[in-house]
Amino acid sequence: MSKQLEFFTKSPQEVEQYFHTSSQGLTEQQVHDNREKYGENKLVEEKSKSLIAKFFDQFKDMMIIVLLIASIISAFSGEVVDCIIILAVVILNALFGVFQEAKAEEAINALKEMSTPNAHVVRNGQVETIKSDHLVPGDLVLLEAGDVVPADIRLIQTASLKIEEAALTGESVPVEKEAVTLEDAKTSLGDRINMAYMNSNVTYGRGQGIVTATGMHTQVGHIANMLANTGETQTPLKASLNQLGKFLTWVILIIAIVMFSYGVLIDKRNVLDMMMTSISLAVAAIPEGLPAIVTIILALGTQKMAKRHALVRKLPAVETLGATDVICSDKTGTLTLNQMTVEQVLMDNQVNSANQAVQDKQLLKIMMLCNDTKQTKTGELVGDPTETALIKYAQDKGCNVAQYINNYPRVQELPFDSDRKRMTTVHQLENGKYLVAVKGAVDELLKCCTHYYNHNQVLSMTVQEEQLILKTNTQFAQQALRVLAFAYKIIDDVPTTPAIAQMENNLIFTGLVGMIDPERQEAAHAVKVAQQAGIRPIMITGDHKDTAYAIAQRLGIIKGNHHEAVITGAQLDQLSDEQFKRQVKQYSVYARVSPEHKVKIVKAWQQEGKVVAMTGDGVNDAPALKTADIGIGMGITGTEVSKGASDMVLADDNFSTIIVAVEEGRKVFSNIQKTIQYLLSANLGEVITLFFATIFGWDTLLPVQLLWINLVTDTFPAIALGVEKAEKDVMKHQPRGRQSNFFSGGVMTNVLYQGCLEGIITLFVYWYAIHFPVHTSYQAIHSDALTMTFATLGLLQLFHAFNVKSIHGSLFDVGLFTNKTFNIAIVLSFVLLASTIIIPGFNDLFHVTLLNGSQWLVVLLASFSIIPIVEIVKWAQRKYHHY
Repeated sequence: MSKQLEFFTKSPQEVEQYFHTSSQGLTEQQVHDNREKYGENKLVEEKSKSLIAKFFDQFKDMMIIVLLIASIISAFSGEVVDCIIILAVVILNALFGVFQEAKAEEAINALKEMSTPNAHVVRNGQVETIKSDHLVPGDLVLLEAGDVVPADIRLIQTASLKIEEAALTGESVPVEKEAVTLEDAKTSLGDRINMAYMNSNVTYGRGQGIVTATGMHTQVGHIANMLANTGETQTPLKASLNQLGKFLTWVILIIAIVMFSYGVLIDKRNVLDMMMTSISLAVAAIPEGLPAIVTIILALGTQKMAKRHALVRKLPAVETLGATDVICSDKTGTLTLNQMTVEQVLMDNQVNSANQAVQDKQLLKIMMLCNDTKQTKTGELVGDPTETALIKYAQDKGCNVAQYINNYPRVQELPFDSDRKRMTTVHQLENGKYLVAVKGAVDELLKCCTHYYNHNQVLSMTVQEEQLILKTNTQFAQQALRVLAFAYKIIDDVPTTPAIAQMENNLIFTGLVGMIDPERQEAAHAVKVAQQAGIRPIMITGDHKDTAYAIAQRLGIIKGNHHEAVITGAQLDQLSDEQFKRQVKQYSVYARVSPEHKVKIVKAWQQEGKVVAMTGDGVNDAPALKTADIGIGMGITGTEVSKGASDMVLADDNFSTIIVAVEEGRKVFSNIQKTIQYLLSANLGEVITLFFATIFGWDTLLPVQLLWINLVTDTFPAIALGVEKAEKDVMKHQPRGRQSNFFSGGVMTNVLYQGCLEGIITLFVYWYAIHFPVHTSYQAIHSDALTMTFATLGLLQLFHAFNVKSIHGSLFDVGLFTNKTFNIAIVLSFVLLASTIIIPGFNDLFHVTLLNGSQWLVVLLASFSIIPIVEIVKWAQRKYHHY
C-alpha cells in the first residue's frame, strides 16, 4: 500500500484498474484475497504495561535510588526503624505514581473505537450493509449525509458532497468534494478534494468511491503509528529531581567519606562509632520525605486546577505548565468556537454587523427558505455549518423559522453544484405564485441577476451597483469571511423539470452575508495575559492562510500587518529541519498543516530550549500533544484520541483556562522551590552541626534524635509550604525555561547560607551550654548541652519556615497569617518536638533531659534569631539583585 497516498493523482479508471474492480464492485473471491493481502480494517492496539511494570518503573528515579541505598545501610547498621520509615516513604511514592498513571495512554484504543460500525458497499452488483472492519481495498462504497467515512476512499462520483474533516485536518468548514483528478502529488491533506478519509463525517450530499486504504494504512492509521513511535518527553520536574538526586548523592558520599576518614585515620576513633556517625550524617543529609512531599504538593495542585476546569492526567504536568515558554494552539474549537457565525451583512445597499437590528426581512426570507438545515425537538440545528449559521442568524432576528418554512413549502429544488456554485429552491406562495430562492458564490450569482432589492423596491442592476457589491465582497474576503450571495424572483408556474435556464435567470439580488468561525470571547484576553507572562502563543490550523491570518490578528497573536509571520504547510515542506530551526521564531501562525507538521513545529521550539505546550481537540493533534512537554486536550469537543494523548484536559474547552493552569503551575513550582529550600537548608544545618561537632570532638546528636527532628519539621511545615498562595507578581515574570531547575533564582545561594547559619547557631548553643552550665557534673552538663542542641536545631527549622514563605520577598509583605494550614502545621510540629523533652518517659526514649527557664530562653532566642538575619539578607538581595 505504499502508493496509497498518491491515489488522489490517479483517475477513477486508473484506480479501478489498480484494484481490479468496476461499477459492480468486488467479487467474494476478490474480497477474500484482498483481506488476506491487506488485513482487516482495524487499528492495531498498543500493548500497555502491567501494573507491576508501572510500579517498578517508579523506582528508576535517582532520588528513590538514593533513599533505597540509605535504607539498606541503615538496616545493616542496626537502625531498623530508620530503614522501615525510609522504605515506607519510597513505597508510598511509588503507589502515588502508579495511581496517577493507571488510566494513561489509551490513545490507540480510542482510535480503534472511533471506527464506524457499518458501511454501504456494492459487491457482486448488489448493495450491501456490512461492518466497517470487513471493508477491503477495492470495495465500492456509497456515502450520504450522516455517514461516517469507514476507510480512506478515492471518490469517483459526487453529488453536492461535503465532508467535515476538522478532527483530521483542523479545517472548521466542511470540504466540498469533487471526483476530479489532481495533478500535484504534494497537494496537502486538506486540499485533496477527491478523497474521503476514515472517521470524517459526511454533512451534505452523496458520493461513491473506491476504498484505497484500510486499518493502519489509512491517514488515521498513520497517526496511530506516529503515536506508537512517539517517545515520552521528560518533564522539567523529573529532570530537576534527577539532577537534585545526583547532586545529593555526590555531596553525601564525599562528606561521609571525609568524616569517616578523619575520625578513623586522624582522630583514631572506633571504626564502628564512626560508621554510626556517618549513618547519622546520611539520615541528616537525605530529605527522605521530599519525593512524597513533592507528590502531595502536585496532587493538591491538581485538585485546585480541577475546580477551575483543568483536569490533570499526570502529576508532573502541573509543574511543567509553570515552565511553559510557548503555547502551540490549534485554532478550531480552541481559540475559536468551531461554529460558523454570521458577522457582516450587506442589505439595502448598507453593510451591517450581525448584532444590528433588521427592518426589512427579505434577505432573511431567502436565507431560511434556500436552506436544508433541520431542527430537532430540542431545538438543536443539524446540517451544514454554513446553513445552520444562516438559520441561527434569522432566529436571532426574531424569525420563527419552522413556521416560515411551513408557510412556504418547497416544491422544487436544484442542489448545490460545484460547477454552478449555486443552490436553488422553489416555494409556493399564498397568492398561487412561486418564489425562487437562490444562494451561492458572489461572482456566479451576479451573472444571473438583472435587478437588485433596496428598501422594498426592485431596481434595475447598474454598473455602480454591481461595483458596490463586488467591492463589499472584497472587503469581506479581506477579513477572511466566507461570503454567500442571495437572490430571488417570483414566477407564475413551477417548472415541470428543474431546468436551470428557467429558474436561475433574471434574478433580483438581495444581499451578501459574511461568515466566520469566530474567536472565543475570552481568548484574546488570555493571549494578552500569556504575552505579559512572557509566553509566546502560536496558532496552528488546517484552515486557509487568509482565514488564519485574520483570526490571529483579531486575537492579538499577530500585531500589525505582518504577513510574513504566517507560513503554510506546503512552504514548511520546502524548508529543511535546520532551516526551519533557524527561522522558527519568526512564525506565529501555521496554516494548512498536517500532523507531521505539528510535530515538526513542537520539536523545532524544543530544540531552541523552550518548554512547549500544545493544545488540540482532533485526531490530527494527538502526535503533537504527545511530543510536546505538555499536551492539553479539549474535554467537550475533543476526540478520545486527543484526550488520551494529553497530559491535561480542559473541561470547558476554554483557552483562558490554560492561563489559569499556567498560573497554578508557576505557583506549584515556586512552592516546591520553597519546600526544597526549606528541607535542604535544614538538612545542611544538621550536616554542618554533625560534621564540625565531630571535628571539635563534641558529642553529636544521635540518629533517633535527628530522625525525629526530620520527621516533625520536614513533614507538616514542608507540606504546608506547598499550599502557599501565589505571590501577586507570579504572572509578570518571564518563564523560567527548560534550563532552570529548583536551585535557580538564588535558591542555591539561600540553601547554602541559611544551612550554614542554622549549623552555626546550633553549634553556638552547644558551646554556650558547655561553657555556661547550670549543673556541675559532666554527665548533667553533657545531657543539657545535647538537649539544648536538639531543641535549637528543631525550633530553628520551624522559625526558618516563616522565612521561606517567600524566597526573596519580605515575610511582612507575604503575611504571617495568610496560610492557615501553615500556622497549624508549625504549632503541631512545635508540640511534637517539645513533647519529647517535657513529657516524662519520652525524654528517656530520645536521650534528652528537662530544661529550666533560662535554658529555654537561650534556645528560643537563638532559634528566633534566624528570622531577622534572613530578613536583612533578603532585603539586600532585593536591593542589589532586583529579585
